[in-house]
Amino acid sequence: MTRTRLTAAERSEQLIEAAIVAFAKGGYAGTSTDDIARLAGVSQPYVIRLFGSKQALFITVIKHVSDRIQQAFRDAAPAEGAQLSDLGAGFDQLLAQRDMLPVLLHGFAAANADDEIGRVARRCYGDIYELVQRLTGATAAEGREFIAMGMLLTVLASMRVIGPDPVPQEPWMREMLSGFEHPHEKG
Repeated sequence: MTRTRLTAAERSEQLIEAAIVAFAKGGYAGTSTDDIARLAGVSQPYVIRLFGSKQALFITVIKHVSDRIQQAFRDAAPAEGAQLSDLGAGFDQLLAQRDMLPVLLHGFAAANADDEIGRVARRCYGDIYELVQRLTGATAAEGREFIAMGMLLTVLASMRVIGPDPVPQEPWMREMLSGFEHPHEKG
């Protein structure tokens, strides 16, 4: 059987996807480049050759996840007159992808200990907020409420309270989710 060689761009994308899975489970500190290499089926030196360091790969992953969130919002927004509800529907699509949003939370946590990761994580968060306002014309308060609800949903999805394959509901979960209104259900 003949194996098709991947291009450098395809191999890089494969490593980023493997890194998303690995970092979602272990966070920045708990994930090694060897873990990512094994998951991608390549050698650890190859990961370093492509990205330079674990920090550089993690930063690439944070930017990649941020770009995917922003693209989901752009894709959900109609050509004119986008509403927050449109973007909320796009965010619901992201919630179905188990590993992506936890990586963002790990990025925010790592920002506390690593200045470079912090600079990138803050910029990505700001870019998402500014895009929401640009696409919808939302006020600062509306944008803040939308982002806050997105963070709550991200935390709940990361704990598997919502999303694919949720854990059995505990009383506090049912209480928190009773009467729960997704952002896309708002007018």
